[in-house]
Formats: sequence, structure tokens, C-alpha cells
Amino acid sequence: MLRCFSCGGKWLKDVKDFDDDDDDIPIRSSDSSEHGSGRSLLSGRGKESSSQKGNMARSFTFRELSIATRNFTETNLVGEGGFGRVFKGHLDSGQIVAIKQLNRDGFQGNQEFIVEVLMLSLLHHPNLVNLIGYCSSGDERLLVYEYMRMGSLEGHLFDIEPGQQPLDWSTRIKIAVGAAQGLEYLHCKANPPVIYRDLKSANILLDENFYPKLSDFGLAKLGPVGDNTHVSTRVVGTFGYCAPEYVMSGKLTLKSDIYSFGVVLLELITGRKAIDLSRKAGEQNLVVWSRPLLKDPTNFIRLADPMLQGRFHVRSFYHAVAITAMCLQESANFRPLIGDIVVALKYLASQSNKKSSRGVARSPLPPSQSPSPLKHGSDSFSRDRDFGSFSSI
Repeated sequence: MLRCFSCGGKWLKDVKDFDDDDDDIPIRSSDSSEHGSGRSLLSGRGKESSSQKGNMARSFTFRELSIATRNFTETNLVGEGGFGRVFKGHLDSGQIVAIKQLNRDGFQGNQEFIVEVLMLSLLHHPNLVNLIGYCSSGDERLLVYEYMRMGSLEGHLFDIEPGQQPLDWSTRIKIAVGAAQGLEYLHCKANPPVIYRDLKSANILLDENFYPKLSDFGLAKLGPVGDNTHVSTRVVGTFGYCAPEYVMSGKLTLKSDIYSFGVVLLELITGRKAIDLSRKAGEQNLVVWSRPLLKDPTNFIRLADPMLQGRFHVRSFYHAVAITAMCLQESANFRPLIGDIVVALKYLASQSNKKSSRGVARSPLPPSQSPSPLKHGSDSFSRDRDFGSFSSI
């Protein structure tokens, strides 16, 4: 999957050389008495413990990480992409970790390395991957994370290996809930709010219980504050996931992340990739292919991943599609807030935990005739934006 923008840049000597005057690096220090002298503007407003908030990433030597990965042997290689390679490693303490060795000629430059270290040192939530440490030695840039045994969501949705069990419907909704909760923390609990800017299935990691955590924060950006409605910045992200208004104008808002989340939901529902050039013309872009189906609730069932074999709670499925359609509104103003999405998805998760349907009902109840989960516990949506209305999609 290609990013919208290839970011290079000169490699700095160390994280301490970070220049906080660079507009594209979204963290700076503040002498404000509100936060304390020298502390970052970025802080968590959630219920995380003080010890979590105070945990800064540890600095490793290159030798330590070389030993942990057995000199970066191929047998320890667990992933590879434009950013570089990821190795499984064992620290001296016995802890199993994932070590990402950045490719200096790849998409993730030194600036993104610094942003990720700072972001994950200051932001802590159960649905965000834990950054254990980093290495900035000479030309080497490495990041050390907690090890997520099941890999990325991408690996469980697409190109399923023979003998590999596809994700069932309840697990997909569970993953959606967790990813939404991580995004809610960034949007609503971080101060100032953080725009993730690179939400995609490849960046949602899963533990052995398929508990999801957001990863890869190199492109994260502080959101607008005060009377500002957006931040203007270079266009970065991943093709197929970027909100159209952001791609066209470079104006970034929290609703840009909501669009990306809608694409991930669509992948969970359909089992299709956001961009798949192996498909025939008209089906290569997932959002473009699905949009006519999203406009008509009677066609929702055609979006179901064949790998599900109809084993899902029908009403839960319909509501999930309707939530997805709302996230993918072309007008950012009509997309829901992440807090409302979390409430709606938790409601669907409770429904999905009931006995799954063994087949698709002949005439399932259209979403417009059933209670709206986005109205469940929230009155922030008007009637004309309920699940029965898709005229503006």
C-alpha cells in the first residue's frame, strides 16, 4: 500500500536535536504554569494512572537491540514495508518485543521517528500500542514496541492462508470497538486533541485475544484548538483511506480520521482491501465500489464478506453498515463524532454476542425501521441524519 506522500529528510543526530519550530512536528514544550515548566503541551485527560503518564520511552543502544534480535536474523523477521522491517526480539529482562528498524530511504523519515517517540511517550491508553523504547545511534533509527502476537488486522482480513480461520462477526465488531476507543482517546482525551492521520487496517495490531491497539504515530498531528476549524498541512496518509476534503485542500480535521475509520469498518464488513488493483475496473477502490450499495439499505447484505458465510446477527450487520455509511459521508460536517461511534459500536457488540444467525433472513428489517444505535445514549444527531437517510452519501 502506497502512502500519499513520500517523506524523506535529513537524519538528525539524536532525538534531543529535535527542532520544535518545525510546523510539521506536532509536539512542542511549554512554560505555561498550567502544565508545568518544560512539559509538553500534549497531555492525557483520561483515567490513566500517573505512572503511565510519566513513563518515557527508554533509550537503547544499537548493540542491545542487535543482541535482542540475534543480529537481526531473518528468522526473527515478522514484517516488512516501506518504513523498513520489524523483528521479534527478546530483551535481557526476558520481555518479548517488536523492533522496527526504519529504512532511511523509505517513507518514514527522521521527523516521523521523532514524532512517534514523543507521541507514544506522552499518550497512554489500552488501545494504543505501548512504546517501550527507541534507538538513535549514528544513522540507525529503531523503535521498540510491545509484541502483538497476532500481527495486524490486515493479515486476518485479506489473503487468508489455507487453514487460517477468518475473523467471525463478533470478533470484527470487537476490533472495531477497540479501534474506535483508541481514536476517541486521541480526539477527546488528549489535550490538545490528536489527529491520527494514518488509520488503516495495517496499523491496527492484535494481541492473542484479538484485542486491538493503534500503532504507527509518525504522521500524527495536533488538531485545531480554540476558534480554529482545521489545521493546514502537507497531505500524507495512505491511498484509499484519506478523506477527500483533506486530499483536495490539505485542510485536516478530526473528521478526517472519521472517514479513515469508515474505510476500516468497510474492510471489516466486506473483507475487501481499500485499494485492490487485482480486481476488475470499478471494484479496485473499495469506497467507490460500495457507495451505490450504501445508498440503499436493501442492498446492504451484498456488502457482506463471503468468508462470514452469513453467520452474523442480521440487525447488527445492517446497523454496522449504516454507521460505516455515515463515517464515509463526503461532507465532513455530516460525519459523526467518535464518541457517538463508540457508543453505537458498543451497542452492536452487545447484540453480536447473542446467538449468531445461521443464514441471512429473506426480508431483514431495514435500518430505517429499527432503533438507531447512534441515538442510543446520545442526542447529538438530528432525525434527518438517522440510518434511513443516505441521500447525501
